Amino acid sequence: MARVKGAMMTRKRRKKVLKLAKGYWGGKSRLFRTAKEAVMKSGRYAYIGRKQRKRDFRKLWITRISAACRMNGMNYSTFMDGLKKAGITLNRKMLSEIAIADPAAFASLVEKAKAAR
Repeated sequence: MARVKGAMMTRKRRKKVLKLAKGYWGGKSRLFRTAKEAVMKSGRYAYIGRKQRKRDFRKLWITRISAACRMNGMNYSTFMDGLKKAGITLNRKMLSEIAIADPAAFASLVEKAKAAR
């Protein structure tokens, strides 16, 4: 039985890590050991960032809705409560888009929320 050598798979694994580390500063893009550490760390940052992006966008939408509500003489929490009681199920992303693109439609939503409270 022939002896199996691992050079090909080792090279493939190292090339894959170095390809991911392309563009990193200094030895992080050239030396396997430091590149591997940098790639693992960046992978963790990317994973966390994907979760944070969702939080950040929700925060932005709420801020936009709140600003539009205040322009119509209402605060955010009472507006959302009024929408819920009125049976209007629009998500925050769509509400913020309406607030930016069509202030008249948003004003009518505010009136419906006031009436439902």
